Amino acid sequence: MAISNGVDKKLNTLTAHELLDKLKSGGISSEDIFSALEKRIKEADPKVNAYVRNQVQLPLADNRKNITGGVPIAIKDNICTEGYNTECCSKILEGFIPPYDATVIKKIKGSGHAFLKLKTNMDEFAFGSSTENSSFGLTHNPWNLDYVPGGSSGGSAAAVASDEAIWALGSDTGGSIRQPASFCGVVGLKPTYGRVSRYGLIAFASSLDQIGPITKDVRDCALLMNIIAGYDPNDSTSVNTQVPDYTKSLNSGIKGLKIGIPKEYFVEGLDPEVNSAVKEAINILKKLGADFKEVSLNHTQYAVPVYYIIATAEASSNLARFDGVQYGFRSKAANLIDMYKKTRGEAFGEEAKRRIILGTFVLSHGYYDAYYLRALKVRTLIKQDFDKAFQDLDCIITPTSPSPAFKIGERVDDPLKMYLSDIYTISANLAGIPGMSLPCGFTKKGLPIGMQILAKHFDEERIFSLSFAYEQNTEWHKMKPDFKP
Repeated sequence: MAISNGVDKKLNTLTAHELLDKLKSGGISSEDIFSALEKRIKEADPKVNAYVRNQVQLPLADNRKNITGGVPIAIKDNICTEGYNTECCSKILEGFIPPYDATVIKKIKGSGHAFLKLKTNMDEFAFGSSTENSSFGLTHNPWNLDYVPGGSSGGSAAAVASDEAIWALGSDTGGSIRQPASFCGVVGLKPTYGRVSRYGLIAFASSLDQIGPITKDVRDCALLMNIIAGYDPNDSTSVNTQVPDYTKSLNSGIKGLKIGIPKEYFVEGLDPEVNSAVKEAINILKKLGADFKEVSLNHTQYAVPVYYIIATAEASSNLARFDGVQYGFRSKAANLIDMYKKTRGEAFGEEAKRRIILGTFVLSHGYYDAYYLRALKVRTLIKQDFDKAFQDLDCIITPTSPSPAFKIGERVDDPLKMYLSDIYTISANLAGIPGMSLPCGFTKKGLPIGMQILAKHFDEERIFSLSFAYEQNTEWHKMKPDFKP
């Protein structure tokens, strides 16, 4: 598809901050926004498939109750919503309706906003980098329907990029917010581990998972972080530290900021167009007054194996509860043991089975010390690399992904190649630091390219100031896919 930079005044194409200004002036109502979204979803989603269960949930009238002055937010299908299906796009949770709201949902309601009761598509249990592993069918990239939107939050990213959502929430375990944001040409932030409550997020890997925003621009990202960030006593990993107003950091300036360029991220295997776009973005930031220097993150080469040992081990443990007894799908069988086996065999997808088996193996007797315990030790070394780097740096800049979006089906039969899609994002999850992806260019085929900005723990403000400065001096965030249903 061609890149379109045309101005469209339809409400669903505007940013949240533009809509909030219109709501405050009395020019529109929240119901007007819902109506615009409803129309867009009906016309576009049959091709994009960013949402699940959309045939039975439209119209969106029930979303509008008790909402005054708010902008609706799209929610990934692994974040619990009281009284409404949350299934992680997995058959094994078919029909599961949570009896409570996730903390981020409570915060959204408390802020006067609403959440769209159309949940966004995702890889089953967040296992994937392409949103091809969903029981509701794959999601298409709005920039080119033959390409993946990234994953596992591909539904949220595609919904925002195609103007089927104003802004959205995703979850990021190894890059699942940032990588789809890069592939779809939108902004995605993985907050510091502990900054946003995980209470009500159906767990993939508990020491890595983090909820975060996917938005059309950096200002919207700051606004959504203001809503969802903060301490939660219901989450034992939530950190009780002051949460700033992130919008105040947008204009704080970047002159004199010290930025690191890790040499391990600009190596053979990096797509030439991605390399060129990120380096051009660095040049722009240099002209704006930021200082750059090359740094080394020595243990980067171990990030992928370490991640896939720790993540699968935790996934195996977390998914043991899904056996057909308490929730969701249950197969008919002659006895209890056969019911367990048949339910899990029929309801879990192939990628879920692969990760459960791998995780069970690395935790098994005789292999725990050789694999899992050793991975934990190397994880500490990866974190120490970042701790050392941030003693002298304010931020680190890298590509978000080694390549732009790839074609649907291109990597389905090559799991290792698929896993390497997250090679530049997983280190941030292992270290627990915040990271953002924002658009920094396009390929010759018209596919978006993302740049990643990393900072030390709880320093999202620095990321916002740097990303906003870049965004205000470029036009990439204004580009829209020339997508006509």
